[in-house]
Amino acid sequence: MLRRRLNRLCGGDEKRVDSRTIYVGHRPCPDTEAFIPSKFCDNRIVSSKYTVWNFLPKNLFEQFRRIANFYFLIIFLVQVIVDTPTSPVTSGLPLFFVITVTAIKQGYEDCLRHKADNEVNKYLVTVLEDGRSVKKESEKIKVGDVVEVVEDETFPCDLILLQSSREDGTCFVTTASLDGESNHKTHYTVPDTEKDLQHKHSLNPNPFCCFMMKQSLGPENLLLKGATLKNTKKIYGVAVYTGMETKMALNYQGKSQKRSAVEKSINAFLLVYLCILISKAVVCTTLKYVWQSKEGQDEPWYNQKTQKEKDTNMYLKMFTDFLSFMVLFNFIIPVSMYVTVEMQKFLGSFFITWDKDFFDPEIQEGALVNTSDLNEELGQVEYVFTDKTGTLTQNNMEFIECCIDGFQYKHRDTWSEVDGFTVTDGPVNKLQQKEKEELFLRALCLCHTVQVKEAGSEEVLTDQVDGIDEMRPQLEEERGFIASSPDEIALVKGAMKYGFTFLGLESKSMKIKNRENNIEEYKLLHVLNFDPVRRRMSVIVQTKSGETLLFCKGADSSIFPRVKPEEVDRIRMHVERNATGYRTLCVAFKQLSAEEYAVADTGLREARLALQDREEKLIAVYNQVETGMSLIGATAVEDRLQEEAAETMEALQGAGMKVWVLTGDKMETAKSTCYACRLFQRGTELLELTLRTLEDERLKREEKLRELLQEYHRKAVQDAPSWSTANQDYGFIIDGATLSIVMNPQHEVDASQYKSLFLQICQNCTAVLCCRMAPLQKAQIVKMVKTSKGSPITLSIGDGANDVSMILEAHVGIGIKGKEGRQAVRNSDYAIPKLKHLKKLLLAHGHLYYVRIAHLVQYFFYKNLCFILPQFLYQFFCGYSQQPLYDAAYLTMYNICFTSMPILAYSLLEQHISIEILLDNATLYREIANNAMLRWRPFLYWTLLGIFQGLLFFFGVRFLFSNPALQDNGQVFGNWSYGTIVFTVLVFTVTLKLALDTRHWTWINHFVIWGSLAFYVFFSFFWGGIIWPFLKQQRLYFVFANMLSSVSAWLVIIILIILSLLPEILLVVLRKPRGPHSRQVYLSLPFPFWILPFYHIHPILCYSP
Repeated sequence: MLRRRLNRLCGGDEKRVDSRTIYVGHRPCPDTEAFIPSKFCDNRIVSSKYTVWNFLPKNLFEQFRRIANFYFLIIFLVQVIVDTPTSPVTSGLPLFFVITVTAIKQGYEDCLRHKADNEVNKYLVTVLEDGRSVKKESEKIKVGDVVEVVEDETFPCDLILLQSSREDGTCFVTTASLDGESNHKTHYTVPDTEKDLQHKHSLNPNPFCCFMMKQSLGPENLLLKGATLKNTKKIYGVAVYTGMETKMALNYQGKSQKRSAVEKSINAFLLVYLCILISKAVVCTTLKYVWQSKEGQDEPWYNQKTQKEKDTNMYLKMFTDFLSFMVLFNFIIPVSMYVTVEMQKFLGSFFITWDKDFFDPEIQEGALVNTSDLNEELGQVEYVFTDKTGTLTQNNMEFIECCIDGFQYKHRDTWSEVDGFTVTDGPVNKLQQKEKEELFLRALCLCHTVQVKEAGSEEVLTDQVDGIDEMRPQLEEERGFIASSPDEIALVKGAMKYGFTFLGLESKSMKIKNRENNIEEYKLLHVLNFDPVRRRMSVIVQTKSGETLLFCKGADSSIFPRVKPEEVDRIRMHVERNATGYRTLCVAFKQLSAEEYAVADTGLREARLALQDREEKLIAVYNQVETGMSLIGATAVEDRLQEEAAETMEALQGAGMKVWVLTGDKMETAKSTCYACRLFQRGTELLELTLRTLEDERLKREEKLRELLQEYHRKAVQDAPSWSTANQDYGFIIDGATLSIVMNPQHEVDASQYKSLFLQICQNCTAVLCCRMAPLQKAQIVKMVKTSKGSPITLSIGDGANDVSMILEAHVGIGIKGKEGRQAVRNSDYAIPKLKHLKKLLLAHGHLYYVRIAHLVQYFFYKNLCFILPQFLYQFFCGYSQQPLYDAAYLTMYNICFTSMPILAYSLLEQHISIEILLDNATLYREIANNAMLRWRPFLYWTLLGIFQGLLFFFGVRFLFSNPALQDNGQVFGNWSYGTIVFTVLVFTVTLKLALDTRHWTWINHFVIWGSLAFYVFFSFFWGGIIWPFLKQQRLYFVFANMLSSVSAWLVIIILIILSLLPEILLVVLRKPRGPHSRQVYLSLPFPFWILPFYHIHPILCYSP
């Protein structure tokens, strides 16, 4: 029986119970125990949103949450129930098309998620049943099953390690698919289990069902789902958590429907237009009954009422008339805009996948779009939250240089050197310095947890931390290394370059080969493991001569206080110089007397056997031993950045985005990465809020936290003048433990105050580093910023499963396609092969997508206002009789056919500024920030433009009709001719308006713009030139042909089109561009570049950075 304490393994996880009792191999419960079997979930992983059964109701519910969809559903029902002036088809057909297209798109995207889930759930694994190995699908694993995993296989669920093929009862695991780290982590079998299993195996072929034991378990016994077994032939483990209860699944946040800021703006504009619609209907209904109240107007002699009409309740009749006016004017709400927006998003997403610049030849893949609903959100990002390992860096450390006893050494990459050393500072006493060199190199070879993987006859050796082959001239010394940290391998390889080679660890014996090719052997007595509070690790070894040595390496801040002060001064200068670009470690040693070692040995053994406060007791012994050491030197190790990582971060900051690094890594490593990525500059003042800074003998942690928060707030917020551009840049550093105190203080009263101070400080810093973060803490940080004042648009980018929670939480989630692990990619909105591609994705694609869709939205409201305003004005001249101005065919096809394709092509192909200029001038991104093109000011401009042109259309044609005898034969034009002329001017004006706004002309733009106008003319001739048998009344029979036979009609159409477009052209021509880059932007525009849209709508064309 295994009892697992969750507060040890996954502390803070509220979804898990405190403990659970599991019978290995489903052994029957003994009669002596009172045990109620628990029901555990199966091992299925579900990331999809819909099922076959709930797709239709759930999808319809989500779609009808949109105001426009719900509104048109009501209008359609009104047209079906009430006798209205227009057919239900005019509203029902566009609505059905919108719902169908959206459902197909979302269903297709969810099918891809189901496919990805099935790849995981249907994967075959080996399970032991009744002493036999049985192949099962991963989703059928139950809690208590004994699972067999072989080398290079992924663990299908959370397992407790029971048996390993390695003699020492360990196994090696990589968590690249979880956190992006490809280094090996060591896990151990449950203590004493290995011996019990070997004894019982001789009695029963399935020993796992025959033993009963109670053990205290720790993280070292737990194998997490998603991790991969390495350098171990086979292990057996018992399933303790499965499916959505695994730690990987619990770190995911629930999937929520992400909605872009553009969609929220659309809903706000729809409410305004809905109010306009209701106002129109109320005005017309009121004026109708005012007009009919006059004598003789209600029942003229030529239109007597029926008895049924006379008996109808007046208030019911008024309500019915109100609904009829609502239906008549309902086209002011552009339901077809949703169809166009959905098509624009879906088709536009292909431009990301087709972009050749996103193709990575290394993995032979390009970008991937999982959710096309957020394309425009890429152009509105204000905060970028990025992982470090595997995202900013390659997690591939390289030894750069070292400092020994104050002298700097760099490796000369020539194999003719005897020892490889190049001394740049020149030691005085070469003999004494050589002894210190060798002591330093021995420390590098011994102070680590690296293991050696020897090459087989046909095996290609690689370092198991980075997966990169490195050919070395000395083939007899070629070997692969396995370590829990990549910097340890870098140090061991650095020592090997200088003549000291680590040969491996066998039975607690460490062997190294020195410069004279002699083998030195040391007995490993104790390993004092690294922890984030101490920020150092040590080993205690014994030489053949019986001397006991302590070697220690760690951060300078943790080593310097424990060595002699006079030794620090010689090393400090080199450490500070390298700290801004490399990860620096200081190396120290101490010779232990027999008495000192005896005390340390006893203390360590007692602490390791303690069941309570084990870690605190160990740290106390560690601190006692690691004192009075001698400082030998320091090392500088570089964590290689991803390609163009620094340039990408610099471009994002230049575009006005604030970059936060959220990592589970150590503070020193993360800090050096921030310097290398130029997030922190040399002049940046770092504000640190970590456990180390909270240590104060006078104050409690929370009191010290409050004091530091107030001090940093005063420095970064209160004393920082907003008017000054040359003020001090600040960087903020916080660790996971301190963040927990900020988020969940002991006194709830302080919670909001801490969060507010913390957020204000971070928002006033140029960059923020959050280290030692748990996955859910990353999501908490993102959520805190996302819900702060102003609701800034957030973007999260990562490559591992531990980044999934923040990817799902942010407005936009980006996954990096690494060599291993696709959890982040599967749960992201967009996936790119490398970090460098983020620059073009945001600055070019995001910018263009936003400008296109913003113009699309404003244009749709504008053209529909132009369309329906003449219909409203017409009611004042027809006795408010609900007489349509346009034919039903025009009403139905205006948004579907006549004006839909040009704006769709514009929203897909428009490039108001070339991509090269957008990438070269990151500040252009700022000009569209904060939803600049969908604010109320440009919306008001478009609305006023629509009102102006609608009035001009109606009253311009009415002026023409002041003399209705417009034909040569003296015949007069009727009301359908009136409406047809207005409609013709309308279609040509709104289409030519879009042509004037187009900067990037392609053959597709020419085809759809001029083709749409030609189609309208052809349709009008065709629709009015044939007697259609299915129509009860032929309203437009030869109306269009007769209209064009009048020279006056031609003249009015041309004049009204010119007058409608003239004011905007004059405003743009007379307004001179400003700003140093305005001419460059002008030159990027295609011919005719002198015709520009109104700058209130396109501020980006006259920006002044």
